[in-house]
Amino acid sequence: MTRFHLATNSVTVEQPQKKEEKKLIITREVDYALRILRALADGKRVTAKTICDRELLPLHFAYRILKKLEKGGLVQIARGADGGIRLCADLKSVSMYDLLSMIEENRVISACMQPDFECAWRRDNAGACMVHKQLSEVQRVLDEEFRKRSLEKMLFGER
Repeated sequence: MTRFHLATNSVTVEQPQKKEEKKLIITREVDYALRILRALADGKRVTAKTICDRELLPLHFAYRILKKLEKGGLVQIARGADGGIRLCADLKSVSMYDLLSMIEENRVISACMQPDFECAWRRDNAGACMVHKQLSEVQRVLDEEFRKRSLEKMLFGER
């Protein structure tokens, strides 16, 4: 955007703001997994296409998520003419934390909390990093809150 300032007889050219990419705690993949589970909550066997049509999901992405849900024991996938997907877990007994762990590997709020992260500051200062300590506490509280919430509650609230 170009602006002319009368008082100073100057022209300012402002660059349009780029849309800032936000880092998410709940990724699109986790969101889609929740939506897939919502579509399967009635216990009926349905096709991946039916799930995607109902929940407005891209089919190619849904297949990848379904494989993770199957590996985690939440869904059963049957191939063939009479195939489909059905829920095989009780959503009341599976927590949001369980789902996050199933879908996302190394799910932490800061890179410095990953097991293989080498912190140059801690190495050079031979001491505990207060930032790391505080972030660890935030991570602990988040994990605790996710453990408290069943997928049933996340998807349908208190029924």
